[in-house]
Amino acid sequence: MADKVVYSTDPSYCTACGKSPCVCADKKVRPKQPEPVRLSFQRGAKGSGVTKVERMILHPTLKEQLLKKLKSRLGCGGTVRDGNLELQGDHRDIVEEELRREGFPVRRIG
Repeated sequence: MADKVVYSTDPSYCTACGKSPCVCADKKVRPKQPEPVRLSFQRGAKGSGVTKVERMILHPTLKEQLLKKLKSRLGCGGTVRDGNLELQGDHRDIVEEELRREGFPVRRIG
């Protein structure tokens, strides 16, 4: 139990890899994805809705890099909200193809 870090004041400590400084973003090492990434489309009261990618085990900087790649490929806007990727519009087919190419197991919801 002494090896497990419960709280750290070190700003360079990474909760994903457990190292200080973080080695996730430098080596592009991803932790193993225990369950499929959930891909869904949700339509709100207004607008055309959002494509959501949920349950992705990935360092926040790598999520930002993946989001940037997807936004430039799709030509749409998007954000990382509560650890989930959100892309404006219905882009499930292309996002699924890109995530499978990156090596993520994907499950479509809805």
